Amino acid sequence: MQQINVSETSNGMTVVTETVPGVRSVSVGFWVDTGSRDEHGNEAGAAHFLEHLLFKGSERLSARRISETFDAIGAQSNAFTSKEYTCFWARMLDTELDTGLDLLAEMLQRPAFRPDEIDSERQVVIEEINMNEDDPADVSIEAFMRNMFLGHPLGLPILGTRDSIGGMTPDDIRGYWRRRYGAGTVAAAMAGNVEHGRAVDLIEGLFGAWDTRDRGRDRTLPRVEARAEVVRRDTEQIHLVYGGESIDRTDDGRFADAVVQHVLGGGMSSRLFQKIREERGLAYAVHSFAMRFAETGAWGVYVGTTPATAHIVMEILVEEIERMMSEGVTDAEMERSKGHMRGALALSMEDTNTRMIRLGRNHLFGLPHLSLDERLARLEAITRSEVADTAVRTLQGPRVIGAVGPFEAKDFEGYLT
Repeated sequence: MQQINVSETSNGMTVVTETVPGVRSVSVGFWVDTGSRDEHGNEAGAAHFLEHLLFKGSERLSARRISETFDAIGAQSNAFTSKEYTCFWARMLDTELDTGLDLLAEMLQRPAFRPDEIDSERQVVIEEINMNEDDPADVSIEAFMRNMFLGHPLGLPILGTRDSIGGMTPDDIRGYWRRRYGAGTVAAAMAGNVEHGRAVDLIEGLFGAWDTRDRGRDRTLPRVEARAEVVRRDTEQIHLVYGGESIDRTDDGRFADAVVQHVLGGGMSSRLFQKIREERGLAYAVHSFAMRFAETGAWGVYVGTTPATAHIVMEILVEEIERMMSEGVTDAEMERSKGHMRGALALSMEDTNTRMIRLGRNHLFGLPHLSLDERLARLEAITRSEVADTAVRTLQGPRVIGAVGPFEAKDFEGYLT
């Protein structure tokens, strides 16, 4: 029986837990309702930079002390940043929950921001940017997102740029932290061998004095227009991302859209994988994806192919997307897709960290905490007509291309309408 409980502490911080019988681990995540879309002009990349810096020590603990203590209790710990949220997490033995929470509480509430550590980590982030720019697949996705949401905060790169990170001052970083981090913007999610009442008491004791700031965020809708950008490089492959605007993260069509994406390019049995790789041998990697944000979303297809076959691949992409909108999916494809999602849901329930991530995201997104049976029932209720309607709703509209290779943007303008 799934045991999910939600409480709020005296200062407005949310605590959501899921008790998982039969395990000895606890996964803890502190979900901060902030990401790259919340940065001001002088803060480009600050959300991700701050993710790094909170591991560099607090007023009470050095970076070395934090890492040694996590190691001493056998914990796994890390963090990740997106366009809309940041998560600091740790997975540990249930008997070490107090220690793990104490470390994370120090990191979040009392970061030291020592100038020498900011400078050393600044170079680490710049190296991460360099690594990203050396990967043409990553560059093509960045070009796609930049043009999909041109002029909108969702188009900003999560990592920032070398110039923005190089020029960011301690005051810039501290200002972003003060504006975006507080009890009103942070939720604690825990899954594993954890008792809800005790978890709430621990969070109350560690975070009770934290203020309740919540500055909100800009919810302006982006204006998506047909665009193509090619980052010109003399590569052996052209890396293409082709897609458009889609539904937001709370839209009821998200369940049917998962079927659309799986059938289109979600696995080895998908239409695009079969047509482009298996039947024609035109690519090693081809897959579709969907991104969900607060007020909008995006769908896309990534493919890497030789320059000589780029237009053949693009013609197949357009043909299969149009076929999805005009014909929908077959009974066999529906059953295969549902079977895949049933299996993925069941497997995800075996990992406390995956459960914790679902709890945290659902809270930040304002989604209900559905049980496995409820999610399976919603999956089974999807109909072919619902999928067909969702495909038309999500796949039509202006198309956007981001690419890396030996072409010009004008070479792909014919695929934008």
